[in-house]
This record gives sequence, C-alpha cells and structure tokens, in this order.
Amino acid sequence: MKVVILAGGLGTRISEESHLKPKPMIEIGDKPILWHIMKCYSSYGFNDFVICCGYKSFVIKEYFADYYLHNSDITFDFRNGSIMETHTNSAEPWRVTLVDTGLDTMTGGRIKRIRPYIGSETFMLTYGDGVSDVNINELLAYHKNHGKFVTVTTVQPENRFGVLDIEENRIVSFREKSQDDIGWINAGFMVMEPQIFNYLECDDTYLEREPLENLAKDGELIAFKHNGFWQCMDTQRDRNKLEQLWEKGQAPWRKW
Repeated sequence: MKVVILAGGLGTRISEESHLKPKPMIEIGDKPILWHIMKCYSSYGFNDFVICCGYKSFVIKEYFADYYLHNSDITFDFRNGSIMETHTNSAEPWRVTLVDTGLDTMTGGRIKRIRPYIGSETFMLTYGDGVSDVNINELLAYHKNHGKFVTVTTVQPENRFGVLDIEENRIVSFREKSQDDIGWINAGFMVMEPQIFNYLECDDTYLEREPLENLAKDGELIAFKHNGFWQCMDTQRDRNKLEQLWEKGQAPWRKW
C-alpha cells in the first residue's frame, strides 16, 4: 500500500528555516522531519512512498538522490581513476516517488495530481510536518472495518492557554483548559479509497474544505480518535519541542 506525503507547502510560519528549504526538510536531530514520518510508516512495513513536492522540490529530490551515499562508509581511490568502494550502508527498504505537484497548488490539488501513481488502490495520506505515535496497523484495520471512503486520525491538541469564564464582561474565574473545552482536529495520518479523487476538482482545491466537507455530508468520512502523542511543526517553538524530545531519547513517535 502506498503512503502519500504532502510536502509542497511554503511553511511561512517557520520562515526562520523554510526560506532555505521546504518545511518537511527541516531537521529534528540530524534528520528531516520527512524522514521521521517515513520511518514511522516503515516501522509498520509500509515502504512505498509518493511525495507531493512543490516549494524547493529540488532539495527533496537531491536528498533522496544522495541518500545512499550519505548513509554509507565509502573509500575513494584516486590512484585508480577515482574508484568508489562502498563498505557498509544503512539504506532503507524504501521505494520513493517524488512528484512535482506545483508551487502554488493546494492540498487537494496535489492529491489529484498524483492519481496516476495511485491508480485504483487504497492509500494512506499524511502531512509532511507532523509526527505521532498512532498505531498504523490499528488505523488501517479500523478503516477497512467501517468501509467508508476516508478515515482521518483526530486528536485533541495540547492546552497552551488558560480559560477565562466571563459573565456580562466580568471575569468570574480563570482556570486551565480541560479536554471538555477542546474539540478534535485533523492530525493527518489518513486512509483513503480511490473514490476521493471524485471529490477533488483542480489545483485550487483545499482538501480540508469542500472535499472533506462533502465527504462528511455523504457519510463517507470517519474519525479515528487518537489519544496518544501528536505534534505538528508549525512554528520554531514546535520544532524546538520536537528537538528536545529527540535529544533526550523521549520521542514518542520513534518505534524503530
């Protein structure tokens, strides 16, 4: 089964680094967050990836073109015509298809463009800027069991701010948010049937608007509620949090 990763956006909210590279190529530890996401899927045996590129797509292409070289021990013998000898390597069992889906294409448009690489198969889809400890096998089994077109992993995001209870402009209490104050949000890690392509119109289509809204109206959109770890990397603050977890050996998404 193929895993599609959306990796073409501009990443304007983390512009400290994304002006140099696509957001999925910003590193956690010494590896791009894209690598972390792929390792998560690979740990469950899913190794066939289709990556939707856009902004600075050459950076992603060059990374995978040189992946084997960067992860190997190599001897260069210049005495004999610059012969290269590979000793050991830690290459992954991955098949990676990199598709240029356009610089300004929206999420739904990017998915529509990779249809030739998906065909009529069920596929998985996630964003290139979020990691989670979601159990991919359980997610897939859940999707197959309910028989609908799309399953979206949902989470309740971390509480960052306190809550003010106000009555007629008077603050009557100040408290920490509880889970009852927070709704469920789309965390990515989706499973989709090929019928999704019938809901996608053009490059300007946002997956998160009409397509998912219409799927919901048609009764074809199901939530897989995840109560474990999930973190996106929207800002430098998010990136620093993920970096600290990785450096301390406390990264919940690491299953390899």
